[in-house]
Amino acid sequence: MSKTVVEQAGPVAGASEPVVSEQIVVRRGKLAAMREAGSAYPNTWRSDHQCVDIHARFDDMDDQTLEQYTDPMRVAGRMMAHRVMGKSSFVKLQDGSGQIQLFLNRDVLGADVYNPTRKWDLGDIIGAEGTLFRTRAGELSIRVTHIETVSKCLRPLPEKWHGLSDVETRYRQRYVDLMVTPESRDTFRQRSRIVSLLRQGLEERGFIEVETPMLQPEAGGAAARPFSTHHNALNMELFLRIAPELYLKRLLVGGFERVFEMNRNFRNEGSDATHNPEFTMVEFYQAYADFNDAMDTTEGLMRSIATTLGCEQVEWEGVDINLTQPFKRVRLDESVFDRRPDLRGHANDKALLATVCMQVIPDFKPLITWKAGHYLLALFEELVEPELLQPTFITHYPVDVSPLARRSNDDATVTDRFELFVAGREMANGFSELNDPDDQRGRLVAQAQAKAAGDAEASGVDEDFLRALEFGMPPAAGVGIGVDRLVMMLTGQHSIRDVLLFPHMRPEQ
Repeated sequence: MSKTVVEQAGPVAGASEPVVSEQIVVRRGKLAAMREAGSAYPNTWRSDHQCVDIHARFDDMDDQTLEQYTDPMRVAGRMMAHRVMGKSSFVKLQDGSGQIQLFLNRDVLGADVYNPTRKWDLGDIIGAEGTLFRTRAGELSIRVTHIETVSKCLRPLPEKWHGLSDVETRYRQRYVDLMVTPESRDTFRQRSRIVSLLRQGLEERGFIEVETPMLQPEAGGAAARPFSTHHNALNMELFLRIAPELYLKRLLVGGFERVFEMNRNFRNEGSDATHNPEFTMVEFYQAYADFNDAMDTTEGLMRSIATTLGCEQVEWEGVDINLTQPFKRVRLDESVFDRRPDLRGHANDKALLATVCMQVIPDFKPLITWKAGHYLLALFEELVEPELLQPTFITHYPVDVSPLARRSNDDATVTDRFELFVAGREMANGFSELNDPDDQRGRLVAQAQAKAAGDAEASGVDEDFLRALEFGMPPAAGVGIGVDRLVMMLTGQHSIRDVLLFPHMRPEQ
C-alpha cells in the first residue's frame, strides 16, 4: 500500500499499513453489495430530531415518565462507536449537534438487519428510529426499531490525533478533524457566533452591510502585495482585493453615512501563526466621526462580544487578557521614546533613526524609498509591539506610513490613526479618513513612485477614487478588525489555521 493512501485514510491506533488497506477493501465490498441491492447512497431518510434537542428535553425526565413516552424518534448521523454484546449492541451516533446512544437488538431488527459484521463500519452515516429509554447505567438511549445505512464510509476513522504530522493532517483533512475532534467543532461554532455578534453590534449602531468588488482594477486600501489575474473578455489585468477601503469610502461620498462589510481579503504573502493569504476582516466607516470615536466603537464591540460569550478574561499566548478594563491609548512616538529616551525630539531625524535601526534590529534591510516615519515604525515594531500584552491602542502614526489617514491638527507629520494590539499582535487598524483630494493625490503619487522603485507593497494611483473625493466626502473615521485574530483571542487558539476551516497549505508531496 502506498504512503499516500495511509495518509488519506488517517492514522489507526495499533494498525499497520496493510490492515488499513484491508479495511478499505472490506468496506468497498460492502458498498458493492449495497449497489447490487440498489441501496447505495439513498436520499430518502428524513430525521425529525437532533441529539442536542433530545438530551435537552429528556435528560432530566424521571424514568417513569420516560417509559410512558412512546413517540418515535427519527435521528441520523455518523456511527462513531459500536459495542457488540451478542445479540445486542450499542452504537454511538453523532449528528451535527452532538451524540446519542442507540440500542440495537437482533430479535427486534431481525438477524439479516442486525448482523453488525456484514452491515456497518465506524464512520457510516446511518438513520435510526425508535423509542427512548434509560439504560441501567442511566444513559438516555434510543431502542431502535428500524435502522438503515444512509451513506457508506469507505475510509477508517482515526482513533486519535497526536504529534506534529497529525496536526498537519487535521488542517488538510478538516472534514475528518471535525468528525473526531469536538474541540474543533466548538471553535468553529464559536467563530460563527462571533461573526454574528459583530454584525449585530454594528447594525445596532446604525451601520448597514454592503458588498464591494473583490476583483479590482487597482489594488489599494492597504500596504500589501496583491494577487493578479486577467479578465479575458475585457482584456485587462485585475487584482484580488487587499482591502475594501477605497470602495467603502466611495459609498460615504454617495451618501451612506454608516457602512460595513464582512469581507474576504487576499494578500500575496507567506503564512505563519497569524497570517494566511486569504483572511477575513470587518471594515466599517462612519461619517462625521474621528479616530477617537472609532476607538470607542472598536473597544465597545470587542467588550460586548466578550461579555455575551462569557470570556471577558481569557488566556491567550500565555497572557491573562482582561477585556473589562478600559483599553490603554499611547502615542507611537512616545512608546518608542520610553524605551529609547535618546530619541526624544528626533522623530523626524531620518539619519539618526536609521542608525539606531541598524543597531537594534537583526538583519535590518530598509527600502531605498523609506523616510523617517518608516524607521520610527520599524523601531516601534522591534522595541514596543511585543510588549503590548493588554489591549492597547497605539495612536498618531507617521504620515510616511499612513497614506490614507488624515493629518493631525496639532502635528502635520503624524496622522489621526491607531492600531489595537493584544498579546503583542495587531488586532485592528483605523483612523480619521483623509478627505482632502489634493492631499490624497499627493500621497498616492508618492506611493506609486515607491512602487516603481521596487516596493511591492505600495499601491498605485486610483483615479476614480480621487474623482469621488473631488465630489466631496464628509469627515469620517474607519476601522478594520481582523476577524480571524479576534476569534483566535476569544477561543484561545495559537495559530490562525485553527480558526480557518480550510487554511492554505503547500501541495501534498
